[in-house]
Amino acid sequence: MSVFLDSISGVLVILVMVLVGYFLARAGWFDDHSSRLIARLVTQVALPCYMLDTITKNFTATELSQLLPNLKFPVVSMLILFGISVAAARLLQIRHNRRGLFESMFFNSNTVFIGLPINMALFGAKSVPYVLVYYMANTTFFWTLGVYLIKRDGWQTAKFNWLTTLKKIFSPPLLGFLLAVVLVLLRIQLPKFLLSDFNYIGSLTIPLSMIFIGIAIAGAGVKQLRFDRYTIGILVGRFILPPLLMSALVLPAAVPALMKQVFILQSAMPVMTNAPVVAKLYGADADYAALMVTASTLLSLLVIPILMTILR
Repeated sequence: MSVFLDSISGVLVILVMVLVGYFLARAGWFDDHSSRLIARLVTQVALPCYMLDTITKNFTATELSQLLPNLKFPVVSMLILFGISVAAARLLQIRHNRRGLFESMFFNSNTVFIGLPINMALFGAKSVPYVLVYYMANTTFFWTLGVYLIKRDGWQTAKFNWLTTLKKIFSPPLLGFLLAVVLVLLRIQLPKFLLSDFNYIGSLTIPLSMIFIGIAIAGAGVKQLRFDRYTIGILVGRFILPPLLMSALVLPAAVPALMKQVFILQSAMPVMTNAPVVAKLYGADADYAALMVTASTLLSLLVIPILMTILR
């Protein structure tokens, strides 16, 4: 029971910040421009600083050198989930102009805006490298296969651009993580004033991420949620199959217990917040994507404490 209450407490920390964003958005404090600005501030400024601050302070060269081989677990898991998503889309008779979007949302998870704050609330700074390893696999799959699937649904026929895709994969958060890893491996010490700046700016990551989610939920409109086959299929693909599959992969493996917990939890995160943006860009069903982000984000507040109780 104490584990469940601890997990509830960690989620409540997150929920309060989400509610702040939600109610301020409902009160008219934020518009689409504000939401985009917060997202850019988090992903391009705060999160890279957070990576540099956390990794350089809390990890040794030995610990980090043992991380990258563990990338195989999320990669294998997501490949299997993609195969299941294709079968599920046909089994549930998802209509053709939503099928690629369904498949993409089925096997990609929100590893940064929700995954990072929740892991930090539950496990602390030691979880960050494992979160980032999963993020590396997830962001690569989303900006390659996931975007291709969404693009297939839309009316635009933009060609696949490797340069643009690489820029999306090697995003500022990932570059911040890689730079921090290099600094630790080479044992390079940054000036104290610079580390203090990274700490102050990086501290914006979690509250701004949660406020962003609250704004997104307010914008999508909770009243529009319908638990039809489209929604139920995505929720099964986000909260039931991934943790089961990841558990089967990591529990028998000789890896740290914390890594097992983080990977299982990361696999069961909500739909990526980028999905509606990409869908709108290519003329796919952006409203459907936004509703799936909302439904999965709200349900995650119930799923995560239950999952954490099982994991501990």
